[in-house]
Amino acid sequence: MLRGRRGRIRFAARGDYTVAGVEIAAQMLRRLDLEPVLSVRSGDAVASGATLLTCEGDSADLHLAWKTSQTLVEVLSGIATGARAIVVAAQAVDPNVQVACTRKTFPGARRLCQLAVKAGGAILHRAGLSETILVFPEHLRFLPEAPIEDILARLRRAAPEKKLAIEVSSVAEAELALAAGFDVVQLEKFSVDAVAQVAARARALGSQAVLAAAGGVNAGNAAAYMRAGAGLLVTSAPYSAPPRDVQVTFEALT
Repeated sequence: MLRGRRGRIRFAARGDYTVAGVEIAAQMLRRLDLEPVLSVRSGDAVASGATLLTCEGDSADLHLAWKTSQTLVEVLSGIATGARAIVVAAQAVDPNVQVACTRKTFPGARRLCQLAVKAGGAILHRAGLSETILVFPEHLRFLPEAPIEDILARLRRAAPEKKLAIEVSSVAEAELALAAGFDVVQLEKFSVDAVAQVAARARALGSQAVLAAAGGVNAGNAAAYMRAGAGLLVTSAPYSAPPRDVQVTFEALT
């Protein structure tokens, strides 16, 4: 009944947020031989009521693309908005700091989630496992006899062009990692006070290691972690941010 009747669809922001995924929504419409018009792009901050995209065409095709493209923009805009909130909070303390979002996306959607966090102003934390070498406590359990300095030296020889990072779970472990000379010390689920202790120890040692606060970092505590001495914030929080509303309206054309 709808085929052969022309119409116009309009996507608009219902609320203020950072938009993401509109280009992919447009691709969905183009696959149906429609010609959408984008009013914004991923990463733009939009005000409530702002037009995101419009498209004219056969009403049957517009309805076919409607819900999937709307849901995609809503979910990705939620992730982008969540990332932007953490970035804004952290950069209020240090404008040069980076917020790195992890690989812990929901299955099958990594590329889309990574697009969204970048739209929110964050960077990717080890998007590929070959980018850096990260030593986990799970690795060290199988090397109980090896001093941390020896492990670091072996990794330097094996991969001299790579940054070497280590995840630690206590101030004492962090001190050992700093003394050994790791490039990045990832402080897993440290309190703000514990990060401050590690930062003080790093200064005393003259260490240039990046202290990465990871686990539990969100918009509410990002500034506190920065003031404590973190040099990088690592988080998965944006992936669980609530979707942002997209209002979709249809208009019949003569």
